[in-house]
Amino acid sequence: MAPGGRLSTRSASVTATEAKNEFGRLLERAMQGDIVVITKHDAPKAVLLSMEKFETLSRTPESRINTLSAEFDALLSRMQRSSTRDAMQAAFKASPEQLGKAAVAAARKRA
Repeated sequence: MAPGGRLSTRSASVTATEAKNEFGRLLERAMQGDIVVITKHDAPKAVLLSMEKFETLSRTPESRINTLSAEFDALLSRMQRSSTRDAMQAAFKASPEQLGKAAVAAARKRA
C-alpha cells in the first residue's frame, strides 16, 4: 500500500462495451496488478482488480478500526484510574501560574 492507505498501482479506464468485448485481456491486466475502471456514459461504474488487491482493501479498514478501538480502550482505562482523576481535578483547580509552571516542566521533560 502507498502512504495514506491507497494502493500503489497502474490503472486503466474502459467503457462497459470495451470491458465486455475485451474481458479476457482486462482480466489478465487485473491479475498482473492493474486496476481497471469500467465506465458507462463517461462515469465510473465498476472496478476490476486482482483478488490480492481486493483482500487487501477488504481487511485494511477493519484492522485500522481494531487498532483505533484498542487505543481508545487503553486511553479510557488510563482516564479511569484514581491517579488520573486526581490529576484532572488538580488541573482544574490550579491557578494560571501553576498551569504555566506545569507546562514548562512538561516541555522540559520531553526535550
